[in-house]
Amino acid sequence: MLTARTTAKETIRYEEVAEPVLESGRALVRVHNVTLCGTDLHIWEDDYPTDLPIIQGHEFSGVVEAISENTAGLRAGDRVAVSPMTYCGTCQPCRLGRHNVCRNIGCIGCYSDGALVELLSVPVDKLCKVPEELTLDLAAMGEPASIAMQAVNRGRPTAGETALVLGSGPIGLLATLYLTDLGVTVISADTEADRLDLARTFGAAETLLVDPAAGFPDAAQTARVDGLTEGYGPVLVIEATGVPSSLENAIRLVASAGRIVQVGISPRSASISMKDIPFKELDLMGSRNSLNLIPDGLALLARHPDQARALMTHRFGFEDLQQAYELMRSRTEKVGKVLIQMPAVQTATRTGSGREAVPAGASA
Repeated sequence: MLTARTTAKETIRYEEVAEPVLESGRALVRVHNVTLCGTDLHIWEDDYPTDLPIIQGHEFSGVVEAISENTAGLRAGDRVAVSPMTYCGTCQPCRLGRHNVCRNIGCIGCYSDGALVELLSVPVDKLCKVPEELTLDLAAMGEPASIAMQAVNRGRPTAGETALVLGSGPIGLLATLYLTDLGVTVISADTEADRLDLARTFGAAETLLVDPAAGFPDAAQTARVDGLTEGYGPVLVIEATGVPSSLENAIRLVASAGRIVQVGISPRSASISMKDIPFKELDLMGSRNSLNLIPDGLALLARHPDQARALMTHRFGFEDLQQAYELMRSRTEKVGKVLIQMPAVQTATRTGSGREAVPAGASA
């Protein structure tokens, strides 16, 4: 089978290797679709705490080709997404039920070889059946949807509340979609007007265009937020940018007794007043990965296929992986989720099986 291995900084090498054999407790998945995120870009740029060479790909979907045990009704031919996270089950976080922050955490495609292969062996318990009404290309986004849902769940939202989502990239948009489903009024903020246009289609009741040079929010934006929150500010803020000033804004803008969830990741440091958190008695929480929420993420995408498809701005064939990474780091292109269509997609398209969506090279 054909694999794509990141062998060094910005270097992809395609290799022919033997197909995996079926082992007890595992399944063989024919990979159809892989979506790329910022972590994939950092690995390709050799700017991530993992060792090269590695086969990337941790957001993916495909079809079960063989399975060692009939677990949870799964069988050969089923369409699945795969949970890439692995954990030990014995460390303190795992014993607390918080295996998403396991001290020995692993991730297929980030710390071990992943899905940029034609056929992948995975543990049976990592398989998540794709809802009948969801196409396989959209199902590849079950993992990022689960991350957004984990962040929202950490914030303990209640219907009727008002939340501020800082950042309208894929995670911020999926958080907006989920919050709206839960009956929460969402204010979305971003530095890009086109992202805010998209946020409105994901359910945002109000959008705020951030001008980093002018200060945020300005007087008009403050009045709009006050109008939605009775002057108290949002009770929940989801910080989905990883920009230090954005966390500073979250602490400043959130209501007293409010909750802030930091899901955006950055190695940079924020400057936080030691006064605001205790004076407001804030709950400041981190969010990482998810607590096995990929089935919930797939259900969210199935309920909102138009919004899910709007996240996918570019599609590439497996052979054009280098071009896909170069696009992702572009400073001129508007890039959302980038989909890699594996060789199995071409076969499924020819035979009419698998319910594939748009061919590689076509616009989303």
